[in-house]
Amino acid sequence: MKKRLHLLSNAHLDPVWQWEWEEGAAAAVSTFRAAAEFCEENEGYIFNHNEVILYQWIEEYEPALFERIQRLVKAGKWHIMGGWYLQPDCNMISGESFVRQILLGKAYFRARFGAEPTTAINFDSFGHTRGLVQILVQAGYDSYIFMRPDEMDGLPAGDFNWEGYNGSRVMAHKIEGGYSSLMGKTRRKIEQWLADHPQRQTGLVLWGVGNHGGGPSRVDLAEIARLMQERENVEIVHSTPERYFAGLRQADLPTYAGDLNPRFVGCYTSMIRIKQQHRLLENELFMTEKMLSAAALQGLLTYPVAGLHEALQDLLTAQFHDILPGSSVQNAEEASLRQISHGLEITARLKARAFFALAAGQPKAALKEYPILIYNPHPYAVTGVFECEFMLEDQNWNEGFSMPVVYQGEERLSCQPEKERSNIPLDWRKRVVFTAELAPSAMNRFDCRIEMQPAKPLPQREEQEGSFRFETAELRVVINARTGLMDEYAAGGRSFLRPDAFAPLVMTDNEDPWRMDTDRFDQLEGAFTLMNAEDSAWFSGVKQPLPAVRVIEDGGVRTVIEAVLQYGSSSICQTYRLPKQGTEVEIELRVYWNEKDKMLKLSIPTVLAQGEFFGQTAYGVQPLDREGRESTSQKWICVEDSAQNLAVTCINNGIHGGDFRRGEVRLSLLRSSGYCAHPIGDRPIMAQDRFLPRMDQGERSYRFWLNAGEQTERRKLVDREALVHNERPYALSFFPSGDGEKPAPLLMLEDDSIQLSAFKQEEQGENYILRLFEPTGLGGATAISLPSLGIRREVSLNGYEIKTFRLLPASRELEEAPLCEVDGLQ
Repeated sequence: MKKRLHLLSNAHLDPVWQWEWEEGAAAAVSTFRAAAEFCEENEGYIFNHNEVILYQWIEEYEPALFERIQRLVKAGKWHIMGGWYLQPDCNMISGESFVRQILLGKAYFRARFGAEPTTAINFDSFGHTRGLVQILVQAGYDSYIFMRPDEMDGLPAGDFNWEGYNGSRVMAHKIEGGYSSLMGKTRRKIEQWLADHPQRQTGLVLWGVGNHGGGPSRVDLAEIARLMQERENVEIVHSTPERYFAGLRQADLPTYAGDLNPRFVGCYTSMIRIKQQHRLLENELFMTEKMLSAAALQGLLTYPVAGLHEALQDLLTAQFHDILPGSSVQNAEEASLRQISHGLEITARLKARAFFALAAGQPKAALKEYPILIYNPHPYAVTGVFECEFMLEDQNWNEGFSMPVVYQGEERLSCQPEKERSNIPLDWRKRVVFTAELAPSAMNRFDCRIEMQPAKPLPQREEQEGSFRFETAELRVVINARTGLMDEYAAGGRSFLRPDAFAPLVMTDNEDPWRMDTDRFDQLEGAFTLMNAEDSAWFSGVKQPLPAVRVIEDGGVRTVIEAVLQYGSSSICQTYRLPKQGTEVEIELRVYWNEKDKMLKLSIPTVLAQGEFFGQTAYGVQPLDREGRESTSQKWICVEDSAQNLAVTCINNGIHGGDFRRGEVRLSLLRSSGYCAHPIGDRPIMAQDRFLPRMDQGERSYRFWLNAGEQTERRKLVDREALVHNERPYALSFFPSGDGEKPAPLLMLEDDSIQLSAFKQEEQGENYILRLFEPTGLGGATAISLPSLGIRREVSLNGYEIKTFRLLPASRELEEAPLCEVDGLQ
């Protein structure tokens, strides 16, 4: 059988990187124009390209060229490759975001070109989560091309079957020799591959000038044509990804069951603002979709397709592999933050529209009552601590304090006043914190009544023998007054942390935002220490000496302790919120960072020295490294000791990096590396003759939620807890008119762990999509209940399985549906 070498001509073009998007658009136009000319001039030549965002630019800025490309695609001379919106980071985005990358991408290419790729590609992404496999299979893909990690560590071969969490598989190919070639050097690259693989019967070589467009060149096409004539013993063909994998289908490929990581571990933390704002937009968009779906299905509003689509495009663009990983220039960072803010503004307005619609039928407030409405978007009851601010009907200029007390019906709830965001020293603005249970997928009503007191209650908890000790029937926490750190955390009578927990550590780092030279950050440079009373006062803006550790709130719901710390030119205000009910502790850090070429980590030393380290990933849970190598995860991490059936979980609101060794977790908070500072040989990474800005200087904020208990219980609950903290029920003080009909709870899941990851209108049509996910790996069953539509369907899912359903309101039916919502494509 004659050897066959497939040539995949492409033009890797980052929409942003060392440039802003406008330059990326200009490069796309010129690259596609040149590629179209080569396709028209060279018989047998095929140009391959992916990424909707580039084609959208061509469609808008040069429509005549777009029509040429449509004709070339129809003629088979231009191949629509991959089919995604763009090449995103493949570790830090949620499983649902991967679905949307594919969903929007495939819909665009079907509509404009009639194309349906079956090979997904992410040439340039910095590692790939194992959770992708099931998503790819359900989206109609049978194969995947990637390049990183650059090393072959752990991979059985360059071509293999990649197995996902639920056992699904796709064929995968690891690119050899890069996805591009230098102009005039393609022949040499092909000959090198042939020399290196004399026994291989089938091969794939990618070529074309890349990294800022370019693609094919006349000199390379001429040299390739000559080589095709000269090499009679090998068939060298211009090809497509699908044709390459067609030749592998009968091959006996080895199997690999794992993620494709790590690579460029600095990218899990660089440009933390982008990561946090991206997570926020993800959360707000998916939560707003759920609220709008509930309102639209009950006839309270029209589902706003156009606005949601625009916000979704903002989200998908932010996921690009040189935006979300923080490897672009500062101008691109600022432009990306603007675009994310645009998406957040759209979702904020749409969320408010849904909220007011869902408030229909709420009774008018009684005299001297202040209503608080909270919409729970989740299809299960949520118990927690909720906060809301409101204005008194009049300013109180007299002595005394207006104490807000929260009721649900006639039941008085545990509540307390806390410092409002406003700093007007008048008894007028109120912030109330209370504990409640919210009904699923429903508007929950609370009413605040005012009780006059002589003065605002002051915190009574005091330091005892150098510590602040907090204890309930379920929880014991000790905050060291001399260090500001947590010396003890015990849940259910069992201690889970070693002393000095939540210590901010400063690690040695360098200017490279990728950190191409290492897979870990383990060189301790120093640690933040407690300020003295004078520095505490200066930092806090107080006129007299102020203890650096102090109780700032204390009531029926929680005790809040604040500590202020410093290192070099940087400072941190660290806040502990300790609940009177339950075992979940919230830790908030407000960081003022002014260091250069250093990393900030947060240490959580657990007692589970033999424990395993796990983290949430896209539609899965990934075992993470136990020997100090930097790992990536999403909304939560967990340290588990199966032998003792114990676990410590920590939920976050927008970080991704961290490491673990001998029971200690070190969460990565920020890096102060340079912008797009790429190491090359022994040259200085950055110029040494001028001021050059570093990323993430200034104020940054973080929130974490710590919990611990039995391993089986923690693993069952943590995914829902993380979703509730990230897609937080929406609270607002609002005086309803009393008009309209009160909508009933729309959607419920009748189990303790299965997640509703999406509830939205389908892309084409007026039906609705529900997506469920089993997050424990153990499998489970639930019932989807929509009482107002008379629907109840029992569903079982295997471990880590995704299932998509279509809700047909007109016929009151619920049916299983394809991931991409189009029947007959899978």
